[in-house]
Amino acid sequence: MSHEPPLSSRPVRHLSHVTRRVVTARALRDLGVPAVVADERCRPGGPWQMPLPRVYLLHPGPPTGEERLHAVLLYASRERVPAQVGARPEVRTVRPSGGPPTGGRAPRGTDAVITGPAALALRGFSSTPPLSALDHIDVLVPSARRLRSAGFARVVRTRSLPEPEEVTGLPVAPVPRALADTTARLTDAEAVRRLLTEAVRDGHCEASAVVAELGRARLLGRPAVADAVAALLAESRAVAESLLYGLVRAHGLPEPFWNVDLRLPGGPHLGGVDAYWPDQAVAVEIDIQGHGHGHGQGREAAGSARGGGAGARHARKREEFERLGVVVLHITPDRLRDHPGRQAEAVRTALETSPGRPPAAHLTVLPR
Repeated sequence: MSHEPPLSSRPVRHLSHVTRRVVTARALRDLGVPAVVADERCRPGGPWQMPLPRVYLLHPGPPTGEERLHAVLLYASRERVPAQVGARPEVRTVRPSGGPPTGGRAPRGTDAVITGPAALALRGFSSTPPLSALDHIDVLVPSARRLRSAGFARVVRTRSLPEPEEVTGLPVAPVPRALADTTARLTDAEAVRRLLTEAVRDGHCEASAVVAELGRARLLGRPAVADAVAALLAESRAVAESLLYGLVRAHGLPEPFWNVDLRLPGGPHLGGVDAYWPDQAVAVEIDIQGHGHGHGQGREAAGSARGGGAGARHARKREEFERLGVVVLHITPDRLRDHPGRQAEAVRTALETSPGRPPAAHLTVLPR
């Protein structure tokens, strides 16, 4: 008569409550469960299963989407990761090095970061399948690691592991990176457009950040992506314009001329602006691509996707307006959304200080 080795003074059922019933071979070993016993329980018809190498599921049924996600992180991480999957989504930034995060305590095991459709599904994207419907879960690991894809864990090596955000306690790639990793595997132009548009429309990230990440991933040259970026920028502009209208009225600013082109009388066209106060020579331009705000790569890549030179034209336009005495305030969509009071105060200050500036050139204002 054979006898199984004793498990431990801490029963496995206690561990399963803590880890959502997904554990590593090492965790079982620490509890006194040897590999031979674990493997025996994973035989056909047994109470356990091993969905990924060295990762055990402590029940016989199919894993849930959350259990699959946690199993992938346990498989790819050098250390155990916290078992918070299934909690109410909460996002905060953590450092891959394990140092103090800006939003709270960093989870362990941040040498592996969830990306792709799974990262977007965790944030509630409707244009990606739910976790339970994904054939694979993408996980970023440093390129130097010798780790292969297995089962539903698809390993994506990267030279630069992004600074992850903590979602339900787990390290997840920022939205722009997850979008780029998802887009890299998409061939349907409409699917790409829906994905990128949802990201901006629902406030997950700014268009400039998406364009920058797509540029870094060398995806902007694909026709489907270039078309989607054009739609993305149009969506971002529409949202930002609505915010600008609301800002002017909510803060009692004088009504400007909206969406106009400016030119010298009888002279060349100078460019369009989103709002213009001719008596004070003050203009506001919504800066969709973040020119001058750290998105150089994305700016150049987006420019090349739409015909090139966008950054240079932007700089020349600004210099020309300044030479003519026009104060141009560049406001990004995220500032309009997150800090409308500050932007209103900046516009008010520019309007009120106009009498102290040298007279500006007279410009012809035309509807755009």
